[in-house]
Amino acid sequence: MVALAHGFTIDGPQARHVAVEVDVRSGLPAFTIVGLADAAVREARERIQTAVRNSGFQWPARRITANLAPGDLRKAGPGLDLALACAILAATGELPAERLGTLALFGELGLDGRVRAAHGTLAVADAARRLGLRTLASSPEAAREAALVEGLAAVPVTDLRAAGRLLSGELAARARAAPRKPPAAYSPHPDLADVRGRGEAAQALIVAAAGAHNLLLSGPPGVGKTMLARRLPGILPPPDREEALELARLESLRAGPVGTLPTERPFRAPHHTITPAGLVGGAGSGWAGEVAQAHRGVLFLDELSEFSRAALDALRQPLEDGFVTIARGGRTATHPSRFMLVCATNPCPCGYAGEPGRCRCSAVEIERRRRRLSGPLLDRLDLFVGLALERSDGEPITSAEARASVREARERQARRLRGDGVRVNAEMDAAMLARHARLHGRGGELLASARSRGLLSARGEHRTLKVARTIADLAGAERIRTDDLAAALALRCEPRAGAA
Repeated sequence: MVALAHGFTIDGPQARHVAVEVDVRSGLPAFTIVGLADAAVREARERIQTAVRNSGFQWPARRITANLAPGDLRKAGPGLDLALACAILAATGELPAERLGTLALFGELGLDGRVRAAHGTLAVADAARRLGLRTLASSPEAAREAALVEGLAAVPVTDLRAAGRLLSGELAARARAAPRKPPAAYSPHPDLADVRGRGEAAQALIVAAAGAHNLLLSGPPGVGKTMLARRLPGILPPPDREEALELARLESLRAGPVGTLPTERPFRAPHHTITPAGLVGGAGSGWAGEVAQAHRGVLFLDELSEFSRAALDALRQPLEDGFVTIARGGRTATHPSRFMLVCATNPCPCGYAGEPGRCRCSAVEIERRRRRLSGPLLDRLDLFVGLALERSDGEPITSAEARASVREARERQARRLRGDGVRVNAEMDAAMLARHARLHGRGGELLASARSRGLLSARGEHRTLKVARTIADLAGAERIRTDDLAAALALRCEPRAGAA
């Protein structure tokens, strides 16, 4: 008799469905697993056989063949134990097979038959829901994690006997309530109002946050570049449920069980000694780099000119595509990496370029430092802000006020882009720009003038239009006005050494 169960395996940054097919027939007693299984899956033969016997079931003295389909997908980890054991018991008639094809099974078996949590349960629960399955049986700890996925009944089974009762209909498949994280009583992030005398830079930070644009802050030491960047998480809106589930799923795959959905976006700030592999991933099997861990959040590179040229150039593809593909040892893994890149740098090695009597750098040293930042990378940045030692007047804006403006602007973008499959202006492609970022009045002439003077590349023109669209959203305008485009062009001018 042949029985079919639904299992899952973790393949890099995602969970893949595995059809567990078991055939039991007369012949010399043997248990064979085929389907490109790794050592952990092959070792399941001994675990499953012992667990079945210690759970009070009969182990068949027959020939057992288990096929894990598709055959060209590598199967890794012990998460297939529960599906294999239930399929074997169904094929031998120990358990009914009618319910087996209607639910997903994911968990490791102990020798006494207990079900243990396997790595990546949240990703498996999300994949099961997308496949159309409505029930996931797993360990009690894993069921609490799987309950974060709406539309799926996460059923805790303590052991193989409990899984048998579920298949027999004695255990009801009831959904667990998803745990809720209590709201924070205060914001853990420093307030934007602490940065005084930097009104223009604070406004640029708000524009970047509203449209998820990339930002470069340049200026002498001590002018507030790092202070501004560190206050960015406090003005970003929290992820919506779909984004939060995506972040939790990725965190579950990288670091283990996730108890609640995240309420804040990730903020990653690696040291400038990081290697290209550490930045984009691939330093170890299935290991995600900083760009993947900053997905839907912020990647902050302080002292940008101190990063290696190879590491910075490795950012070009994920910045453009929103994902990074790593090939190692004949295998490939694609990690999502749609993040905001925020950079801070000094204009010269001593940091005081353009300050009479303070800068000790030669023109050669300044040019050598600039060459570490490639043109293609700079062309992928949207906003360039130069800060000087002198401070401006004006009332500082608080993080609460900035966050309210950013939230309203993002809500406008979400409504406008709902049918395009993106959320923010920075994710628009050329076709979307043609529909949502039309220029009116003198806007076209202004953009053509900047293009004719060689100030914008084709990519730079598109990024300027996206920033102009965001500035209009912050102002509540339906169309891009000439002033919006002029402001975007002003923010596009790259600060030069010696410029304020």
